[in-house]
Amino acid sequence: MRIVPIISASLALAACNGVTEPEIQATPSAEVTGTMFVANKRGASLSRIDLATGAETHRAQTCENPHELTVSPDESMVMVACYSGRTLEVYRTADLARANTINLGDNARVHSALWFEQDRAIAGAEGRGSLYLIEDPWAINPVQLEIGGGGAGPHLIVVDPSARYAWGTIIPNGEVVRYDLEHGAVSASRRIGEQIEAIALSPDGTSLWVSSNADSIAYRLDPLTLEVQAEVQTGTVPIRLAMHPTGDWVVSSNYGSGDLSVIDTSTNEVVRTIPVSGSDDAVQVTLVFSEDGTRLYAAETATDTIAEVDFASGEVLRRIATGPGGDGLAVID
Repeated sequence: MRIVPIISASLALAACNGVTEPEIQATPSAEVTGTMFVANKRGASLSRIDLATGAETHRAQTCENPHELTVSPDESMVMVACYSGRTLEVYRTADLARANTINLGDNARVHSALWFEQDRAIAGAEGRGSLYLIEDPWAINPVQLEIGGGGAGPHLIVVDPSARYAWGTIIPNGEVVRYDLEHGAVSASRRIGEQIEAIALSPDGTSLWVSSNADSIAYRLDPLTLEVQAEVQTGTVPIRLAMHPTGDWVVSSNYGSGDLSVIDTSTNEVVRTIPVSGSDDAVQVTLVFSEDGTRLYAAETATDTIAEVDFASGEVLRRIATGPGGDGLAVID
């Protein structure tokens, strides 16, 4: 593995579809602190970015086609899901030194992982139709339990606050699956619609949200029965959902329209739309909140940028340069 210290240069990004874009900046911000990690899927790399300066401080070479990221509860490690392979890679957040490689089953095709307790994580094996429960992720040979198997597996996953259940979206089947982590079994599944991909869970675990890429609808589900409680029209192709830390809003990242739909979870209605690029040319995908909920970060995969958005005003504050194909995101304060 190669680790390269990098200071990002300022670049100009052309206006897209009539929307004036701020410059990509590597300049200090008086209001922003914290660290962002980005999986660069075209560059087979992991970036560490200082949000106060907007500069990339480290870059580590990873597996081919890295996707979703997850940070350990103590914020000392970041785990990368290897979508073109069968592994999870663990790096130190301080310097991106590799700490572990976890091998799963053949053809796992791991798109997403969640490190939800210090000694436990889950990973969706999309190629095996299963979910892996991993104990002691930092260990040389961590304990693994494979739940389910056969057909298509979960693309994106969430875990409830009690760590008893996890949920995953099965894109080709339009399904949501609930996994019982305590008993190591699939406990429920339901077809919701076409191309169900994005998923988010309220902080108290009482409402589950998923969305349809084909129909541009966000669905609120009962987490236990998986029954639909509400349907909300979003922007075009709501490929990701991000839950505000308070649970008061859930926001969709709309790939097709290059904007964000803000849904008030008390009324199940879109209360505002935040323009980002205004076009599908940016290939806007992953969306995450800062830990305090004041900022949103949207990965613009085609332009190798992350749009930093002020949640209160909806203003795009700056664009931060990443490696090639920056997609999976994690932010710590």
